[in-house]
Amino acid sequence: MADLKHITDWVFDLDNTLYPSSHNLFDQIDKKMTHFIADALDLDAIEARRLQKLYLRDYGTTLAGLMKRHAMSPDAFLDFVHDIDVSVLSPAPELSAQIDKLPGRKYIFTNGTKGHADRVMAQLGVEHHFEGIFDIIEAKYRPKPHADIYPMMLEQFNLQPETTAFFEDMSRNLKPAHALGMTTILIRDTSKLSDEYKALGFDETGDYVHHETHDLSHFLDKVIGFIPSVTNTTS
Repeated sequence: MADLKHITDWVFDLDNTLYPSSHNLFDQIDKKMTHFIADALDLDAIEARRLQKLYLRDYGTTLAGLMKRHAMSPDAFLDFVHDIDVSVLSPAPELSAQIDKLPGRKYIFTNGTKGHADRVMAQLGVEHHFEGIFDIIEAKYRPKPHADIYPMMLEQFNLQPETTAFFEDMSRNLKPAHALGMTTILIRDTSKLSDEYKALGFDETGDYVHHETHDLSHFLDKVIGFIPSVTNTTS
């Protein structure tokens, strides 16, 4: 935890980071993407899913591939795939208390939409801790790990990379953050490491990952117990 003592700002990915992937919330989005592609491109479900994952691998998000390869308007896609039941998530009072104890400001950096992030955070009960959301629309529909959008996010929130920590469940999305000087934390949920997930290269790690954990709440507990500013304010 020593290299987190200087952190003054905390940036979190949303899906499968603020909540465990075991809730299967993103599975709803995943299935709706397949459905949308099948209808929009007049494909069967198998071919639609193949394109969905191919574009995810090659362009960072399925939407980016649809926009690039099919000149698809993003709004209808985003509205459709984010119309999901967030009640499968349980309120997370322990996580809320931990985020509250982190010194400094907190933000969300997501490839989803602000509306989706607002609904998820409200269901978890953590929305009041975050000062801003940088979403796919703010990024001009360029997804993580597109290197250009990380400086945009930092500038929008007036963050210095050297004093910012970034939590993310996809390791490749940490590379640009590391290159800018941010401290990176990978939420590595081994239950997600299916053959499909590995084929996309999302399980790779390297020296761009400073910390790795399978449990965000457990990790934040260690941070709170170690950083002097946290200990002093809560003692």
